[in-house]
Amino acid sequence: MNHDLAIRLREGTKHSHTMAENTAYMKCFLKGVVKTQPFRKLLSNLYFVYSALEAELSIHCHHAVVSKIYFPQLNRKAHLEEDLAYYYGNNWRELIAPSEAGRNYVAHIHEIANTEPALLVAHAYVRYLGDLSGGQGLKSIVCSALELPAHSGTRFYEFDAFPSIAAIREFKGQYRDALNSLPVDEELATKIIAEANYAFSLNRDVLHSLEPEVKAAIGENLFAEITSESKPGSTENSSGDSSENLATVD
Repeated sequence: MNHDLAIRLREGTKHSHTMAENTAYMKCFLKGVVKTQPFRKLLSNLYFVYSALEAELSIHCHHAVVSKIYFPQLNRKAHLEEDLAYYYGNNWRELIAPSEAGRNYVAHIHEIANTEPALLVAHAYVRYLGDLSGGQGLKSIVCSALELPAHSGTRFYEFDAFPSIAAIREFKGQYRDALNSLPVDEELATKIIAEANYAFSLNRDVLHSLEPEVKAAIGENLFAEITSESKPGSTENSSGDSSENLATVD
């Protein structure tokens, strides 16, 4: 068993996390510049990503490795459906489609599930720990920027099983313990870390695909002003999870 896998994942993905924060989409987002059109397109892509990930985690829930990090209470698909109905209306299924980057992300999740299911651990780690951590701050940004009513349009960031910050913190400790208990050897641990970095890359590709939408929504001048600034990594010099502050597509 790899008793330091949680720490190795955190340390091994810090640079990837910083790169994600420095995408144009996230620079604008973290500045509080959020517009409905690009945001709902992000949620659309995430719907397809989480649908794929959660389907594969469910299929492999008895796998020796995957079973250790299978927590259905983390599932985002149903909450994303609520958000998409809010932003698109009840016929949202007819109105959304993933970007090419989103399709690639989904295809890769299905591919590794078919060839080496243990690597799903990396995708679950990047997505869910980001949602539990930095995603909570992103919820506040979205609510403020879009002037949303309570519990409307931000269900993606809400975890009904964890009603408080303390409950989230406790569960994250449980999740790290689960990572450290995985029955993996050094070779597989190394592959999981590499896969986590690739998960960040797939996420960045989705964010890049949304840049034209952001530019059109906020105007070229503001877009250029915000994106010209280089953002220091929020995790590269911290002891938190590398998915901790990620406004993921955390």
